[in-house]
Amino acid sequence: MTTRPDVPRLRAMDVLRYVMNLPFAYLGTALLLLFAYFTRPMLLSPLLLLLIVRQAAPLGIAVIGQSICMRVLSLDLSIGGVIVAVSYILTSGALDFPPPVLIAICILFGIAVGLTNAFFITRLRASSVIVTLAMAMILSGVVISLGQFYAPGDAPEVLKFIGQKRIGIVPIALLVWLALLVPFALFLRFSVFGRYVDAIGSNPNAAWVSGIPYIRVLTIVHVMSSLFAVASGMLLVGFVGVGSMDIGSDLALNSLAAVILGGVTFGSGRGGVLGPAVAAFMLTFSFNLLTSLGLGEPGKLMLQGAIIAVAAMAYAVRMNKT
Repeated sequence: MTTRPDVPRLRAMDVLRYVMNLPFAYLGTALLLLFAYFTRPMLLSPLLLLLIVRQAAPLGIAVIGQSICMRVLSLDLSIGGVIVAVSYILTSGALDFPPPVLIAICILFGIAVGLTNAFFITRLRASSVIVTLAMAMILSGVVISLGQFYAPGDAPEVLKFIGQKRIGIVPIALLVWLALLVPFALFLRFSVFGRYVDAIGSNPNAAWVSGIPYIRVLTIVHVMSSLFAVASGMLLVGFVGVGSMDIGSDLALNSLAAVILGGVTFGSGRGGVLGPAVAAFMLTFSFNLLTSLGLGEPGKLMLQGAIIAVAAMAYAVRMNKT
């Protein structure tokens, strides 16, 4: 007499295996929400959740650019400097132009920063970490110097409207985030450029030999990252309502942490675009939760440090495999 396999048990194991293979952002978000349910249930009210999503939108947009850089074995630490510069351009009055012109200047500025980063990384074979970190420091230094003559002020009204207003109960900032996230995800999935990104991430030497335009792809990737940083800066300035000398200074490291949590490591896009987006919400929610528990800035720094350490280990493992 034969025995039938325990079908429910097998299905449970399959579900467990599937869950364990998901990026940590999904499980981490579920655990955070569960913890908040028992400790700070007020954070789970619809209005507060939507407020947290609105807070997460600038990070979520910056994460899009950081994730595409990491998928081609690069990094962009200039995000913070770009955001500070964008804040200064938009709010200082140093350039006496109407808001649409200032926004166009910010876009051109982002393209210039991306091209500069890409030139040193692709043509001079410099480390992306060193190049983009130096760029962030230079931009921050320039803004601080110019701030002695023109101090940052109020954000343009159009950006305040985008950053602070709602359509019904849905923040416009969330709609902007989705408007950038969804088309970009489809573009990476179905375009030739997306296949080039995957090929370079899997094996850059093989991609180079096979005729893939390696330099062009990396250049486009870094320009995209800078443009997403510009969009993130605009949304952040609109949300805060005023510019400052250190606005968005932590977004570079937070974007790196979110990308890792979202399942995208150096050369691997396993988490896609959705995983890092969930991680951006997870980090923002965790910061709010830590603040409500009285562990705001210290807890935030410890969490960032732990995730950056994971990123460093993932990079080392990746380099040993290639």
